Amino acid sequence: MRENGGYVYIMTNKPFGRHYVGVTADIIARVTAHRERRGSAHCKRWNLDKLVYFERFEDIREAIAREKAMKKWLRLWKLRMISEHNPKWDDLFLTLNGRVRPPAAPAFAGATESSNPQQLQKS
Repeated sequence: MRENGGYVYIMTNKPFGRHYVGVTADIIARVTAHRERRGSAHCKRWNLDKLVYFERFEDIREAIAREKAMKKWLRLWKLRMISEHNPKWDDLFLTLNGRVRPPAAPAFAGATESSNPQQLQKS
C-alpha cells in the first residue's frame, strides 16, 4: 500500500483513552510497528496498539500539514472526530488490506495547519 501520498492516523489503547496522532507514507508498516511496540515511544509506553482513525492524502505534504493541525486541536475535538467516524472505536487495522472500507473522511479533511474545527465544540 506504499504510494506517493500519505496518511494521518490515530492510535489508542481503548475508547476515549490516550491517543497518538501520526503521519506516514506506509500506513501498514507504521501501524504494524506500533502494534509490535516498535513504533513511537509514546505508543510503546501507553500500549497504543489500536488504529481508530485514518485519512489518506494524495500528497504527503498535505498529510503532514493535517497532522500538524490535528496535534494543535483540543483533545475533545479529536475524540469527537473519532466517535463520529468510528462510533464503536473498532480497530481499523483490517480495513487497510481492502477487506473493509474505512470510515468516511470528515468534512474538514485536508485542512491546513491553521484549521480549527470550531463546529465540534458546538455539538
